[in-house]
Amino acid sequence: MTTTNPLRTASQRRRLITAALVLATGLAYGLLPGRAEAQSNHIDPKVLRIGYQKYGTLTLLKARGTLEKRLAPQGISVRWTEFPAGPQLLEGLNVGAIDFGTVGEAPPIFAQAAGAQLAYVGNEPPAPVAEAIVVPRGSALRSVADLRGKRVALNKGSNVHYLLVRQLEQAGIPYSEIQPVYLPPADARAAFERGAVDAWVIWDPFLAAAEKQLGARVLADGRGADGRNVVSNHQFYLASRPYAQARPEIVSLILEELATLGTWAQQHPKEATTVLTDETGLPAEVLALAVSRFSYGARPVSAEVLAEQQRIADAFHALKLIPKPVKVAEARWAAPQQQARR
Repeated sequence: MTTTNPLRTASQRRRLITAALVLATGLAYGLLPGRAEAQSNHIDPKVLRIGYQKYGTLTLLKARGTLEKRLAPQGISVRWTEFPAGPQLLEGLNVGAIDFGTVGEAPPIFAQAAGAQLAYVGNEPPAPVAEAIVVPRGSALRSVADLRGKRVALNKGSNVHYLLVRQLEQAGIPYSEIQPVYLPPADARAAFERGAVDAWVIWDPFLAAAEKQLGARVLADGRGADGRNVVSNHQFYLASRPYAQARPEIVSLILEELATLGTWAQQHPKEATTVLTDETGLPAEVLALAVSRFSYGARPVSAEVLAEQQRIADAFHALKLIPKPVKVAEARWAAPQQQARR
């Protein structure tokens, strides 16, 4: 008769949950294998190809089917392709495998630095509390200033990398005076659980999972002590530049549907959580917390938002995370009505 080791079973369960979270978020930043295969560089007027990830607004849009209904009278179908992370999605965008997708703040900066033909077409409002620096429940660390000399796990070049840089600046701690430990989310969670690091900088839904499942305590999120945003943590919608130039009316229609979806999600958070639970298989309590911190309301990218994105690009260049300076505004897309006013 075979006996089961309960500790091993629990460990396996934790690994499975963490692996599911890695697949469920769009911000794993190239840590998963695989490469998007270009289906065609030709723009098909009857097919809209959207790249999505398991967690976020496009997942909700796909599940609800409202975009398909808007496009059906024009004879346009929607083809959805799932990507494990933002960098792979933007690679697919650049090589012509998809026309439209969504990622966080960091992937388009890296993609633009690599010469990708992308266009910023929209963004969600700031979600500064959807990422945070967390410490174990019993940690003696009480402020960002306490991180001096400590081991801090984070995903290199991600949104939370910028969060850490900005929070250290606010606390007057040089980045060189902490010990960054660059780990993907699954490995970072394991290191955090066993006490191999003193703090972890992470985003939702990993953040929500750490709070709900590990009892992690938030040391600081994207807000400052005065309540103002230290970082914004925007979610961006991007299109391939050739598609945005050829089909601006479709890009505008997608943004309209996303704005409508955002209104629905804000008014029906429980239903949104249920949809995401069904789509991702993640625990409902984890997704409920993550959904409560997401900011809905897709809109065209403003000059102010692009300026914030430029500051992130400059910070990444200063940290030598990208090889050359990037002019973010060069990738801005103007909606048809904006073009007409020029």
